[in-house]
Amino acid sequence: MIISKIKIWYLLLILFILLIVLRFNLLIGLVELYIKFIGLIFKDSKSLFTQIDFRFIDNFISLVLIFVIPFILFFSKRIKKVINLPLSFSELIIILLSTSFIFAPIITNQHPEFQKNISVTKLLPPLSKVKFIELKAAISKSQTDLDNFAMLKKSVIPESFNDRLIFIDSLRLSSSGSSITKDIDTSIVEYFQNGVMKSLSALDIVSNQSQPIVHEKYFILGSDEYGRDIFTRIIYGSRISVLVGIGSVLLSLLIGVGMAFIAAQKGGIADLILSRITDLFLSFPAIFLVIMILALFGSNLISVIIVLGLSGWMSLFKIVKSEILSIKKKDYFLSAELIGLPNNKLLIREILPVIIAPIIVNLVFQFTNVILAESALSYLGLGTGTSYPSWGAMIESGQEYITQSWWMIFIPGMVLMITLLSINSAGKKINEFYNSKFQL
Repeated sequence: MIISKIKIWYLLLILFILLIVLRFNLLIGLVELYIKFIGLIFKDSKSLFTQIDFRFIDNFISLVLIFVIPFILFFSKRIKKVINLPLSFSELIIILLSTSFIFAPIITNQHPEFQKNISVTKLLPPLSKVKFIELKAAISKSQTDLDNFAMLKKSVIPESFNDRLIFIDSLRLSSSGSSITKDIDTSIVEYFQNGVMKSLSALDIVSNQSQPIVHEKYFILGSDEYGRDIFTRIIYGSRISVLVGIGSVLLSLLIGVGMAFIAAQKGGIADLILSRITDLFLSFPAIFLVIMILALFGSNLISVIIVLGLSGWMSLFKIVKSEILSIKKKDYFLSAELIGLPNNKLLIREILPVIIAPIIVNLVFQFTNVILAESALSYLGLGTGTSYPSWGAMIESGQEYITQSWWMIFIPGMVLMITLLSINSAGKKINEFYNSKFQL
């Protein structure tokens, strides 16, 4: 295959170049925004910090990382060895998923919940484009530096609603409603939205040489029933999947490894109790546990991470416990105990380096299970709520329009399936690598 002849660093280089070239104006705007922010800290810090929100911090982190990550990749010897390996399809998808997770604000530069003029923008097929005009911003002569900063922030960091944008089918400029004129001072703009004509003064519209500027917005993967860009929601949906996956896997890791170490090290009644608790969780249907916890704490991101972490540690407990019991019979472990090494150092220095391979393989496969479980919960309306886009919720909302808007259910479904297959494939490669290493 051609892809197998490409090295991983080739793809990383192409992605960074594309981000910088295609989003150059956005990056310059973000740099200007944060420079102004630093300058205003010393003038009016109390009022300035009211402008800080999650998206402001999110864009700042993405801006920093787009310059920091290339240096890390270039100067780290261990990472160099990895990125010099041939690229496979699964690694391609994982890199794209990671890029979406880190640089989502730069990739799309649009709020995932943005919707406006639904009659024009809803249910657009992939590769569609829509015209829009922009109203002039109200500028006051008494504007302060903080007001200017707020305006710049609004233009650089998009919000879920923008009252200055008007999506249209077409428009015409006239002075009397029928004749065309080049004198914008006496003209009105008549624009059409889904066959309905509306009008406003040409003086209110951003124009160039007495002609209203008509922009075009592209919907690469189409739009949904509310006119939201599916491409943007797919990108931000990857963040939810990765974040829930990492959070739940880490929680399962702490619970599984911690309980397994206590059970194997203490033995006796402690081992019996923890083993029975594990068997109880294995025998209890996970769906009932999920529904119970989400009913008590509500459907939100933290609740989903906790409930999926609590329902996935049992296999890790059994694997780690059996590995520790075999390690306890080894001479090096007995020697470490005899010299009085405390339990925490026994776990970190003597046990974890030996059992790290089966733990990593287990966590990789659990990661895919968590992504699938989160999508299933969102599909059932029990996921992260309406505050965040989710692939499962997108699939559920597309059911109603499957006959007329196939892309609403097909695109997130394919993205989910390819992601799961790619991560599972990477897990199998890791498993084969460690198994062959141990056999040698």
